[in-house]
Amino acid sequence: MKAVVYRRHGGPEVLTPVERAVSEPGPGEVRVRIVVSAVNPTDWKARSGFRAEPGAEVPETVPHQDGAGVVDATGPGVTGFSPGDRVWTILAGTHRPSSGTAQEYTVLPAEKLVRLPDAVGFDEGAGFGIPALTAHRALTVAEDGPARLASGALSGRTVLVSGGAGAVGNAAIQLGRWAGATIVATVSSEEKAALARAAGAHHVLRYPDPDLAARIREIAPDGVDLVVEVAAGVNARLDTEVLRPRGTVAVYGDDRGTGTVSLDFGTNLWANARYQFLVLYTVGEDKLRAGAEDVNAAFAEGALRIGPDHGVPVHRFALADTAKAHIASEEGVTGKVLIDVTPA
Repeated sequence: MKAVVYRRHGGPEVLTPVERAVSEPGPGEVRVRIVVSAVNPTDWKARSGFRAEPGAEVPETVPHQDGAGVVDATGPGVTGFSPGDRVWTILAGTHRPSSGTAQEYTVLPAEKLVRLPDAVGFDEGAGFGIPALTAHRALTVAEDGPARLASGALSGRTVLVSGGAGAVGNAAIQLGRWAGATIVATVSSEEKAALARAAGAHHVLRYPDPDLAARIREIAPDGVDLVVEVAAGVNARLDTEVLRPRGTVAVYGDDRGTGTVSLDFGTNLWANARYQFLVLYTVGEDKLRAGAEDVNAAFAEGALRIGPDHGVPVHRFALADTAKAHIASEEGVTGKVLIDVTPA
């Protein structure tokens, strides 16, 4: 079968198309024919090695956590899936180095797969894995908020989504809107403002703007209930200025930041503010599964969709062009980078 691998850390040039043997699923495992693979920043950061030495050798690794496809075979003891089932993956590449989705077939534990609802495309299944699960976690960490999402679960709440045209920002807007929240999104350009509106944001504001806090307060005089934050350091002061007492800032990124977040102690103290940092890799299997179930409910109700009409332009690549796909993601292309692996 065709696959893309890397054997050392480095730039996109380390990604190499190869032929690999198709593995048999073991006990509790499922083999999936991947139709669409998706690129997330975590994929090219892992490939580059984060803080590892450039060129450091690693076990042969197939990149990409997110993908969608069709069950091809099941191992002993698997009862929840059958050949022909349409599925999407949860953090596929964390199972073992060879289990990423940039290949025609991958073998995963059954618990890393989720059925794709009828009438939902493979693009959605692949494109909303990490972004939607991250957004779900961000929307469910408030002390007095819901632990699960459903239609109306956030009714009466105001959510500020930082970076509303990004992948997680888009998923937070779509899921938050479905759950009944009033969504305020911030973006950096008119092009991105149009995408945030297409996703369903009720209010879209531009930054940089010295009066941004005042504009948010005009929409939410008592403060916002929850902030979904992609730029923790840069927006620390803004978040403090617009958060209601006992509100929550759900932090998943530090875009344009330094890696250090400075908070005003007194203001946050008297506001009883809560800061919840989050990353999917250590959040726990129970939270991942709950998020996947709720994302599937949003899928089934037509509340979570990919494409420019929903604020998510799609950029498609062939499997052999995975390096080009990584370059597009690293250069910050707006929208979702998808790789067509096998025919649907």
